[in-house]
Amino acid sequence: MIHLTGTYECKADAKGRLMLSAALKKQLSPVLQEGFVIKRSVFQPCLEVYPMKEWNAMMEKVNGLNRFVKKNNDFIRRFTAGVKIVELDTTGRLLVPKNLCEFAGISKKIVLSSAINIIEIWDKDKYEKAIDDAASDFASLAEEVMGNTDVNELS
Repeated sequence: MIHLTGTYECKADAKGRLMLSAALKKQLSPVLQEGFVIKRSVFQPCLEVYPMKEWNAMMEKVNGLNRFVKKNNDFIRRFTAGVKIVELDTTGRLLVPKNLCEFAGISKKIVLSSAINIIEIWDKDKYEKAIDDAASDFASLAEEVMGNTDVNELS
């Protein structure tokens, strides 16, 4: 499993191409040649970029769902809607498909935010608003999510 760290601001060009920061490319170097999967986020107006190995691990979990249960089938359809395989071009840029740029409201200024094993791509203004909105109750959220957890249980 890959563990990514950092938040990086960059710009997308008119075609939806963005240049990954050198620091992020360095972290991704072991998996760059395998490619990535980009998809809509389930909970936020952003995109998620999965290194191929991470995507395959996620698909193993999803593949375990019983497709004869309607809600499972509905989840699979929605979770994989708009999914695209992407690679960095020869200059190190990532092309974000137009329909996904529209979903996330990405225009020019963007934020690439590490989320443990994936990268979130945000419109800069939406990212700042999401962080600001979450700030007011983050202490109680942190306590609820992490406070009663034994460190050994996190593995």
